[in-house]
Amino acid sequence: MTEILVLYYSHTGAVREMARLVARGVEQVAGVSARLRTVPKVSTVCEATQPAVPDAGAPYAELKDLEECAGLALGSPTRFGNMAAPMKYFWDSTGELWRNARLAGKPAAVFTSTASLHGGQETTLVSMMLPLLHHGMLIVGLPYSEPELFATASGGTPYGASHYAGAADEHPVSEAERRLCIALGRRLAGIALKLDR
Repeated sequence: MTEILVLYYSHTGAVREMARLVARGVEQVAGVSARLRTVPKVSTVCEATQPAVPDAGAPYAELKDLEECAGLALGSPTRFGNMAAPMKYFWDSTGELWRNARLAGKPAAVFTSTASLHGGQETTLVSMMLPLLHHGMLIVGLPYSEPELFATASGGTPYGASHYAGAADEHPVSEAERRLCIALGRRLAGIALKLDR
């Protein structure tokens, strides 16, 4: 079974919901399964630690999750047009994988959620692509053959799936955003399957 890692960080739950939708799309492709993983929060207090296993949601990611996957879907909320610090912190720990080219040639896709319509959806997606490109991964986006890219009034970009949550997280994931998350997972899984042969 070809496995896609769906790795995310979520603060209010929107990115977690998107990750589940991307995983649903992955699993719509015969012969492919999704492995959901998250990363712990980063504390400004050096002594503070997160529990070894999260209280709820997906388990924390380990480097072996990246090595074992045939493809990666990476999700983070927007932080001033960039990925959130916990996700960046995780990627900063992947030097050994980079040195040994363990991720080179694997397909990867990205997704995000923002508090405002112009809060940096696309720059956040691009910021997540940078470490993936350094690892030699192949970036998979959303083509304009997905009709929601023309119709959505909230999230959705050719760079990856996105969601407009609102400043108070008042906007649930819209139907168009849901379909784009599922389409991204399905597209990533299909490409991973072809590359895995």
